[in-house]
Amino acid sequence: MNILILGSGGREHALAWAVKQNPKCDRLIVAPGNAGIAAIAECAQLDAEDGGAVVTFAEENAIDFVIIGPEAPLAAGVADRLREAGILCFGPSKAAAQLEASKAFTKEICDASGAPTAAYARFTEAKPAKAYIRKQGAPIVVKADGLAAGKGVIVAMDEETALAAIDDMFGGEFGAAGAEVVIEEFMEGEEASFFVLSDGENILPVGTAQDHKRAYDNDEGPNTGGMGAYSPAPVMTEEVTRKAIDEIIKPTVAEMARRGTPYQGVLYAGFMIKDGQPRLVEYNVRFGDPECQVLMMRLGAQALDLLEACARGELDKAQANWADDHAMTVVLAAQGYPGAYEKGSVIKGLDALPEDSSHMVFHAGTAEKDGQIVASGGRVLNVTARGATLQEAHDAVYEMIGKIVWPEGFCRSDIGWRAL
Repeated sequence: MNILILGSGGREHALAWAVKQNPKCDRLIVAPGNAGIAAIAECAQLDAEDGGAVVTFAEENAIDFVIIGPEAPLAAGVADRLREAGILCFGPSKAAAQLEASKAFTKEICDASGAPTAAYARFTEAKPAKAYIRKQGAPIVVKADGLAAGKGVIVAMDEETALAAIDDMFGGEFGAAGAEVVIEEFMEGEEASFFVLSDGENILPVGTAQDHKRAYDNDEGPNTGGMGAYSPAPVMTEEVTRKAIDEIIKPTVAEMARRGTPYQGVLYAGFMIKDGQPRLVEYNVRFGDPECQVLMMRLGAQALDLLEACARGELDKAQANWADDHAMTVVLAAQGYPGAYEKGSVIKGLDALPEDSSHMVFHAGTAEKDGQIVASGGRVLNVTARGATLQEAHDAVYEMIGKIVWPEGFCRSDIGWRAL
């Protein structure tokens, strides 16, 4: 198969790495890719959000299968354009992608399907939103309704922070994403991520993970796109997983189909779990980043078979085969992230690191300049390892990090603390 992956981050590097191992893969192109991806696949300059351009590129390069990595092309309807052109594609339609593109839409689906989630209210103006916050009190959660690159959620532990978040959102800090705001009750418990493939009718669980959103050790500092993750998530016991599937995932998939917008792709559910009961925090319509890195590390070459079965509507014939192991990834970010940071610093020591089925450095924000790897983004590298235990994976990851020379970067030293 000739395969095209859309995206440029650590998630897409991990997807490319897994896909490349499958003997079905003849040619692999990633658009636009990054410096790490360029070592294992062809990279192409292509606007991933321009459906027409993606279709033309796929036809000119005899692409058999397109895998859409990030949420923005999905929300822009790129999957629809590919399907209209008869090109096999992994990723939900624009209508189904509203599960991530609109927090309010997800709440409607939860209401209609009876899926347990946080109590909420939605607002298009600041004054009534602030009145609601003052009435409810803190802690409380304020969310920009639309896509905000993982940064449009403010968990406010006091009223002052919540009210400031309203000013920021309606003041345009998140652009169009903040034109409508959803305010939710603060849910207590332990958070976990659950990944399920859906072909519109059948579902197939493909793994659990937990990530670390805060920038610094001890879960301090601002929220980020994710500073590290591990899989599996101990809190997702068999009983919790069964409840999540029966009470949340299956009813959601059924409701989407009932509305004539069947969900086809990966459904990434964030849960808050308390006393063995999962409640939905949010849905994402693509693999998490950095959760994808630990999932692909554990799935390996079979990932392509599962994604293809999903795209063809044949999930009822598919099965995920798991090794009884653990994986961890730690994000190396540029100093200053998630705020202002500088680009262009040189990263050394990567050549000395192992690259095999148990050790990988997935690139996120990197570029090649004069034969050297330089930082080109906020989250820059995902140092990833597998082990028989989470402790083994943890030790392997931090040993690898110790060999990377990049004074302009930082990482958390306590990824996995909750499980360890």
